[in-house]
Amino acid sequence: MINTLDALWICTSPSLNYLDQPLLKELAQSITIANWEYQQSPDEPCSLQVAVTFLHDYLKTRNRPIHLLGHGMGGVVGLTYASQFPERVQSLTLLSVAHQPAITWHAHYYVQRQLFPCSRKRLLVHTACNLFGNQLPRPEDRLLTALNRDLETALCLHSLLGITQLPQGGVSMPLLVCGSTTDSIVAPPAIQGWRQWLKPEDALWQCPDGRHFFHYFYPQVVAERILEFWRSLLLKQKTLASMDTPISCSGKAV
Repeated sequence: MINTLDALWICTSPSLNYLDQPLLKELAQSITIANWEYQQSPDEPCSLQVAVTFLHDYLKTRNRPIHLLGHGMGGVVGLTYASQFPERVQSLTLLSVAHQPAITWHAHYYVQRQLFPCSRKRLLVHTACNLFGNQLPRPEDRLLTALNRDLETALCLHSLLGITQLPQGGVSMPLLVCGSTTDSIVAPPAIQGWRQWLKPEDALWQCPDGRHFFHYFYPQVVAERILEFWRSLLLKQKTLASMDTPISCSGKAV
């Protein structure tokens, strides 16, 4: 079954996965895509490598490379996997992943916790406003509950004890980096910072609105940009294949 997949969406925040569904539904109209989820148990150590290992266990029986996509920390898992197993990844698409990959909404939350002496609930309301602006998904109670649960069960490298940093750099396969011009978590400069590692076949695109979860508010626009990126890769592959095909000529010697 896994070898029939064209693409794999990586999710490390199951409590917030309903925000990914509009984009996945749009993509599913054109390709075969699956949703891979990773959720930490209370007794499990917080480890990026553990998630990457589980992802590899899922993909290692596949007989051809796959398109990987992910938002936020899901994208970070995809980035790390692509760096370690480049032969298994056809392309990598990152949404709201900064050039310093450890910059996530969790990091933003814990920095705020260190700065402001207020309750967790009040700070989550403030965080929700930073994430969504005036476009808070309804009902708001469901969103706040999901954010609260995400802090407890999602793959998070940060805590009140400190903010983690991760290695920076690009990947060998084609890369599409997407962000939003109104994202206050992974702000435009954090997206533009990717340019130093972009290859000729890579692309960087910023949605004009939508903040941190722009793919939830503009799924059709984001899906079309991703599909356009994949189509450009396919066209380049076909062009290279035609150039490598030997041309046979026949005729009489005079």
